[in-house]
Amino acid sequence: MDAYGDPASEVLLSAGGGELMCELLPYLDFERLTNDPATWFMGYSDNTNFGFLLPTLCDVASIYAPCAPSFGMRPWHASLHDAFALLGLGAGDSVRVHSYDGWELQSLKSAEHPLVPYNAVEKPSVQSYSAARFDAAACPSVDAAACDGTPGGNDVVQMQGRLLGGCLDILINLCGTRFDEVARFNKRYASDGVIWFLEACDLGPLQVRRALWQLAQAGWFDIAAGFMVGRPYRYDECQMGMTQNRAVLDSLYELGIQQPIIINADIGHLPPMMPLICGSYARVAAHKGRISVTMELV
Repeated sequence: MDAYGDPASEVLLSAGGGELMCELLPYLDFERLTNDPATWFMGYSDNTNFGFLLPTLCDVASIYAPCAPSFGMRPWHASLHDAFALLGLGAGDSVRVHSYDGWELQSLKSAEHPLVPYNAVEKPSVQSYSAARFDAAACPSVDAAACDGTPGGNDVVQMQGRLLGGCLDILINLCGTRFDEVARFNKRYASDGVIWFLEACDLGPLQVRRALWQLAQAGWFDIAAGFMVGRPYRYDECQMGMTQNRAVLDSLYELGIQQPIIINADIGHLPPMMPLICGSYARVAAHKGRISVTMELV
């Protein structure tokens, strides 16, 4: 609270993710945070506890992007340049970010080499769908390899609305608590719609599916204009024949959600990640494995 309210503070950059940031929330004065001059907060993962509540409780934008240690690598990855550039934005500004040419499944970091660049050697695996769908004929067995995706995945997708989201592990923990003001946010921006950006850390496919069901039943997706889902940290995991991709696509389909969906986006725990301004108004386009996001501070 002291750091956020200090006039000398230009940005609060998280030192890292974590596990129990939720336990800090009862000690925060959100009314004061609403009235103080806005300060950029940047972080991801467990930082969703603060970065998500700033727009939903205080109507203040935050940045979902790498934490401080990532900026120690040499040379910087393009995603770090993109993230750092956002810190200079103010009301009325706009910025465009895009997906990257490769991503990291296995990190080369170690105790002796904590600042090595991303090992971004994996090919992009972005898939885009104009709406959730499932073709049983294309997935006839419970074999993981046979069920890795759905037909296509190269639809031209365009969506616009307020960007809102973060780490799915944290969002389900916030859902239904006294800090849950998503219904009020949805009412405030009903004419804009919401583009949900989501990514998972500790959740396997079945846990992801349960989490999406929970948020949908709580009304969080009532004005959804679309979904951008990042590569999950447990990327290759399969549970009871269900992969991470199928968990998202099948769940949204069976929930009756017909908005556009992008999966395996550059968001979250498998870098690089596109920096996203939570609470901004965004226009998102995807086709043939590429994503662009234009964000406006309006």
